[in-house]
Amino acid sequence: MNALELKIPPVAQVIITAAVMYGASKTIVSLQFDFDRSNTLAIGLSIIGLCSGVMGVAQFKKAQTTVNPHTPEKATNLVTNGIYRYTRNPMYLGLVFILLGWAFYLSHFLPFILVPVFMIYMTRFQIQPEEKMMAQKFGREYQAYLSRVRRWI
Repeated sequence: MNALELKIPPVAQVIITAAVMYGASKTIVSLQFDFDRSNTLAIGLSIIGLCSGVMGVAQFKKAQTTVNPHTPEKATNLVTNGIYRYTRNPMYLGLVFILLGWAFYLSHFLPFILVPVFMIYMTRFQIQPEEKMMAQKFGREYQAYLSRVRRWI
């Protein structure tokens, strides 16, 4: 297992990414944009992100399985219903929507570059190790789920 796998909590990754986005928005003034509805869009995307994350947590709680991203091996049930019919990672997807909202709030093009960087990092160091553990734990049922539902959207 790589030294970074499952080590940095996803919420910490969001905070770090958001801080770097903020710093990036203070550079190269010519990359700022003025969009009348950017704050409205920022709020809307953040609400969508929050709802996605809450729905994901609620499904895990309902299934009485762990929501701790550091201990996916403690999962007791494979959750495939509710929002998990549409995305395998609604909590992480919610974080992406929140970061997109933050990028619109900052009204600068550079922060948008960091959203896919966050997604790549999360995929490699959080999601793929989780998927490996889930495949070992839930076998064919998990493989069938992987073939039906996309990782992000």
